[in-house]
Amino acid sequence: MTDGPTSQNERVAIVTGAARGIGAAIAERLVGAGASVVLADRDVDGARQTAATMAGLAGQACAVGVDLADRSSILGMVDQAQQAFGPVSILVNNAGIMFRTRFGDIDLDEWNGTLQVNLTGPFLCTQAVMAGMKEAGFGRIVNIASSAGRSVSTLGGAHYTASKAGLLGLTRAVAKEMAPHGVTVNAVCPGLIDTQMARDTTSAEELQGFIEAFPAQRLGTPAEIGSLVVFLCSTEAGYITGASVDINGGDLMM
Repeated sequence: MTDGPTSQNERVAIVTGAARGIGAAIAERLVGAGASVVLADRDVDGARQTAATMAGLAGQACAVGVDLADRSSILGMVDQAQQAFGPVSILVNNAGIMFRTRFGDIDLDEWNGTLQVNLTGPFLCTQAVMAGMKEAGFGRIVNIASSAGRSVSTLGGAHYTASKAGLLGLTRAVAKEMAPHGVTVNAVCPGLIDTQMARDTTSAEELQGFIEAFPAQRLGTPAEIGSLVVFLCSTEAGYITGASVDINGGDLMM
């Protein structure tokens, strides 16, 4: 983080899905850069444990429970963030779910649940913080999409791909509306990242096959996603908005 409309120690961030994996890495990098970060997750105990590991870094961290299928829960999350640290200037919509169900076997509940968390949740979270960002004349919103949104998912089903493609469209639309108010809105599109979720849903043989097929010959790391997000939240990235930034080891070149 760098000095801008607010100083490092005045930046307040919410990261959804921050109990583990990519969300935890994003939160850690933001706290390390001096921000006060709310780790929001349905697993509030896990978020608390993750926040506790950040003691001693430059910024502050606390955990808040949230259900992205419940608008009142989202509003409560924002209210708790403001009470803990002050007005929210950074929102990272990271929380997401993925099922490998093939198209013909996807039932309506699984379809709706996937879009609720992956697309409607970010929509509601963004609505909940945008007025404060407009009033402040500064804000950073980063949506964690996927290379699936630009192509097709390596692992997930059609509902995952559709939700992430929709998130890219949402990113562009909100970016256009919010740009005159000093608020940037961007998407990060990770490829296959070395998380527990990826390993839990993929056999060792299948995962090795993906690694060998990628130009970079490895999986990405959550920390690499975190570093990219911190840059997009900085004042140096103030002229980047409506962008979808790929971080996939060259996978989309194939």
